[in-house]
Parts: sequence; structure tokens; C-alpha cells
Amino acid sequence: MVKSDIQNIKLRFGIIGNTEGLNRAIDIAMQVAPTDLSVLVTGESGVGKESFPQIIHQFSRRKHGPYIAVNCGAIPEGTIDSELFGHEKGAFTGAISDRNGYFAEANGGTIFLDEVGELPLSTQARLLRVLESGEYIKVGSSKVQKTDVRIVAATNVNFADAIAEGRFREDLYYRLNTVPIKVPPLRERPDDIALLFRKFAADFAEKYRMPSIQLNEQAKRMLVEYPWPGNIRQLKNITEQISIIETNRDITPEILSTYLPDMGNSSRLPAFVGGKGAHSGNKSFESEREILYQVLFDMRRDVTELKKLVHEIMTEREAAGHHVAHPVDSGSHFLQTPTVDVISDVPMVMPQQYPQVSQIQPVNKVSSITPVSNVSVKHTDSDYQDTEVYVEENLSLDDVEKEMIKKALERHNGKRKNAANDLKISERTLYRKIKEYGLE
Repeated sequence: MVKSDIQNIKLRFGIIGNTEGLNRAIDIAMQVAPTDLSVLVTGESGVGKESFPQIIHQFSRRKHGPYIAVNCGAIPEGTIDSELFGHEKGAFTGAISDRNGYFAEANGGTIFLDEVGELPLSTQARLLRVLESGEYIKVGSSKVQKTDVRIVAATNVNFADAIAEGRFREDLYYRLNTVPIKVPPLRERPDDIALLFRKFAADFAEKYRMPSIQLNEQAKRMLVEYPWPGNIRQLKNITEQISIIETNRDITPEILSTYLPDMGNSSRLPAFVGGKGAHSGNKSFESEREILYQVLFDMRRDVTELKKLVHEIMTEREAAGHHVAHPVDSGSHFLQTPTVDVISDVPMVMPQQYPQVSQIQPVNKVSSITPVSNVSVKHTDSDYQDTEVYVEENLSLDDVEKEMIKKALERHNGKRKNAANDLKISERTLYRKIKEYGLE
């Protein structure tokens, strides 16, 4: 099919995009339309599979016949046979009269079975008979009836897994899959994402009578790099949210990031991007865990260096003949005052729970305490080791993240893209973290 014909079909059915995978799907739909072959449209949820049965119907010899779309996943299992094939009066409780099903109503036209992978096995057997001979039997009847319908089915189910697990009949799959059409997900159509956003923004601006929102270059790049698990449906919803909520019509990455849900682990760990297993189950978790371990090891090294520095200062002061004093007050105030070490006139509060640091034994009565004017304390490596444990145990994940982000920004002179690459997180996650921790 020539390119101009495909473009005309896109305009007629409201399809936006120019990627090769999308054009290929439209081309196959047009070629198979004049035949009566069964077609199976596959693709992830939200990619726009519902447009292709309409293309096939409108360009077939059945275009003047009925077109019925049925969402198989929305019909309860107990009534699906009655909905599709009809029932006789008295066939079940509530069947007060005869009723034709969708296959009878669509006679001479096209029936679109959306989410066909959700059909129960008993209904799959009935559907297989319709595909093979055009025959079906109403619920509660023994009379065979005929129908002349073109069946187009769609699903986001992985049929290989469904067949292996016994949830879908293999023979029905091959009957439906006479001509397959695969609609590519939005993440495989990067050049179409900005086009779709602009179209949706214009539509919502007209609908809500407000200026259209626009993305700057950085926001466009963020939009393209997002994986879009909900595909076109998700993009449309997010565009509508921004159009309604934001008063600033120029959308920046900071604004856009608040509307893009985090992918992968739901914890507040930095998102791991790139490499194998970046978005695949346990491998993703292991990668993020390795990042966290690296961050904790870096913090431990910093604390260890600080401990050594303090130890060197104390050693130099002791060698010079100075003593580290612990001022002690008498009376009840003594039990409430924190113990303080003084290094070069800068107080450093030490935890009271370490008796080897304070060198003070608990007492029951205040009156039994002998006032001391000056207490010399000899610091050992174990003192600093305990202090190190105390610091490490009280580090929160937020503190670790904030410190690492600050260091990365300092290393790269505030260039966020380079900092994000250094931290192995996406720019979008970095923008959100900077805003969350007040690091602008």
C-alpha cells in the first residue's frame, strides 16, 4: 500500500504516529480487510488495538452490515454464553423470554471480541465451532443455528503461557490467529510520543477552553525516555491531568516528573536504569540492592576517616601535655547534663549510654556523688569504634540518598544529567529527589 493511503486511513480513524511498526500493522489490516479471514490483534493494554477491527470492517464487503464490539473480560462467566449465543425462555432463572446473542445480531457483519483471552474454556469450545462451521446453539436449546460473521479478536494475553497453563485452547488460538496483527507499544514508538502529547494537549485545551500546554526540550526528552507501561491511554490521562491542574502552561521536567509514576520497586530507592535486568523482577531488586550497599559502604568509609581524624587530633593534644576535660556538675542537674568532650574549644556531644566514654557509673542517690572538678579520660580505639557503630545505626535511607545526591551534584558542578548518570538513576528521579530534599 502506498504511503498516502496509510496517511488517509490515519486521518479517518484518528491514528497518530509514523513509526514503521504502526504503519506495518495498518498495511496488514488493509490487505486482509477484503477477505473473510479471522484476524487476531495483539498488543499491550492501551496501545489502541480497537482501531484495527474498525479499519478491517470499513474496508470489507461487510461494511454495510452490523459491527458489534464485545469486551469479553467485562462479562461474568455465568452469562457469557447467553450474551454471545443467546438463550431460550426458561433456560435459567431469569430467562423470561427468548433472546438472540451477539453472533445472531452480527449476522452479515463483523464481531470484535476484545480481551478474547479472558473467555472461559467452555465458551472457547463454542467459539471454535462458530469459527469452523458458522454454527452455534443457544443456551437451553438443542437446535443448531447458523451465522455469517467475520471475527476479529484482540488480546493482551501471552497465548504461549495461557496455552501451556491450560487456560486457552491451542486449536482455537490457531483458528483466531489466521492473520496476526501486532500493535507496537508506545515505548517502541519514541518519535510518536511528542506528537501524541501535542494532539492530546490541543484537544483538552479546546475541551476545557484554556491555553494549550507545551513541553520544553528537557521535558520532551523526559517524556520520550519514560517506559509508558499504560501506553497511549496513560499518556492521554497524564496530558489531561496536567492540562487541568497546572496554571503554568510551559511544562518543565520538574513539573512533568510529579505526574510520571515511578517504575520498578515501589520503595524510595533510586531507580536503576540500563543494563540487563533493569526492569525484570528479582534482577532489578538485586541491582538496586547493590547500589544501596555501595552507598552504605561509602558512608562507612567517610565515618571511618572522620574517626581517624579525631583520633589523630586527640593523640596530638595528649602528646602536647593537654588533657580532655569532662566538666561535672553536682546536684540533680548532674544527671540531666550531657557529657561533653572538648576538642579545640568545639563541643562534641557523646552518647550517654557508653560508659567507657563518659567514665561515669550510674548511682541511685545524688547525694552519694562526689563533685569532681576535672576528670582526665584516656580515649582508646574501642571508644571510637563504639561511636562509629552508634552513627551507622542511626543513618536513615533519606540521609544516605540526600548526601549522595549532594556529592554527585558538587562533583559535576550542578549538571543534573551527569549527576544522574553517576548515581545510575534517571533524570526524572533525580529531579524529584532534588525537589523533595530541597536541594535546588
